Amino acid sequence: MASLCLSLHQTLKPSAAPTPRPTPPLTLFSFPTSTITLLPSSRRASTLTTRASYTPTPATERVISIASYALPFFNSLQYGRFLFAQYPRLGLLVEPIFPILNLYRSVPYASFVAFFGLYLGVVRNTSFSRYVRFNAMQAVTLDVLLAVPVLLTRILDPGHGSGFGMKAMMWGHTGVFVFSFMCFVYGVVSCLVGKTPYIPLVADAAGRQL
Repeated sequence: MASLCLSLHQTLKPSAAPTPRPTPPLTLFSFPTSTITLLPSSRRASTLTTRASYTPTPATERVISIASYALPFFNSLQYGRFLFAQYPRLGLLVEPIFPILNLYRSVPYASFVAFFGLYLGVVRNTSFSRYVRFNAMQAVTLDVLLAVPVLLTRILDPGHGSGFGMKAMMWGHTGVFVFSFMCFVYGVVSCLVGKTPYIPLVADAAGRQL
């Protein structure tokens, strides 16, 4: 009987409340344990997604740039006379442009008119793009450099014999023509594909003038 009362007393005794778990103190670097999923907004998605756009060079700008390089090339043909005299077959390379060259030379002071027309009408004309103005300025700068060998020839006066001075002038004129011809081909091909040619010794000087 006593054992029955003792068990009944233990059953009716209120159970102790569970001990709460201590909450860790919040610190400056504490973060909640819940996971937050951020969905990118349309503006963020459009910002992260970039599309590279390529704008081809217009055909009119290419034509003007190619025509600009014709000025120094026409004026450099005089330096190729020794090369053409030694290798006549090389003249076939420039034979297709003989009609244009004859028309160019038939105009009085065509070189000066073309020079100032190109410089004042294209280089200093801000209505043209930088692509056209840069190519025109390269052509003008190259045309100015082509006048240096003529001045040196007149000052040094190598004569008309077969001495060292005459040979040096022939080598110099041939080198100037080859350099000018390579610049012409490089400039024309680059403009045909819409790229900007950078001629050595000329590009830096032309860029500073724009």
